[in-house]
Amino acid sequence: MENVNRTKTCFVLLLLAVLVTLTGCKNKDLTTGEIEMYNYETNKKSSEKIKFTETDEITNYVKITTNKDKVIILELYPEKAPITVKNFQKLVSEKFYDGLIFHRIVKNEEYYMAIQGGDPLGTGMGGSEEKIKGEFSSNGVQNDILHEAGVISMARSNDPDSASSQFFICTDKVSFWDGEYAAFGRVIAGFDAVQKIVKVSTDSNDKPTSTQKMETVRFVNIEKI
Repeated sequence: MENVNRTKTCFVLLLLAVLVTLTGCKNKDLTTGEIEMYNYETNKKSSEKIKFTETDEITNYVKITTNKDKVIILELYPEKAPITVKNFQKLVSEKFYDGLIFHRIVKNEEYYMAIQGGDPLGTGMGGSEEKIKGEFSSNGVQNDILHEAGVISMARSNDPDSASSQFFICTDKVSFWDGEYAAFGRVIAGFDAVQKIVKVSTDSNDKPTSTQKMETVRFVNIEKI
């Protein structure tokens, strides 16, 4: 009888250990939380924090949650690029970006420039169904957002009106993109996560050798705290 009780006790303890392990493997609940804002003048996290909360309503704030349990908060600028922002908001509301990867690291021998994602094929050759007008000066549209660290902008082919879903987030100032691509927002928190992604190792096609995924992309409400 004593052996039977020991066996039962061992089984219960083993079951509890398995449940704890499985629970620990789940992603953190990042639907709401607090995060430091980023100060681009000092290139450091700011002492200011914001609280974010996911919402089904369309807002000008978007949260990217990565497969590394990191959060990136974007602020969109509809007054600067209304067509681009509306298209991006439409794709976010459709959960189009969920599960897509950052498929390209843009860099040269001198510095890192950007991370690029938003392609459902994960190759740089895909996009969404709708293409939009390029909102940048060389295409006849006034847009004074400069391509500086943290700025999000639409990727495109040589056709100025070919942007659809692919975008890139700048990690440094890239002046020769100004007036040539439709910038439409900026990272206000979580830029350190972008900096980590841009420095991962890549293959000969500039694709990260380790998966850098957007698990979810959601609208959020924010408040400074």
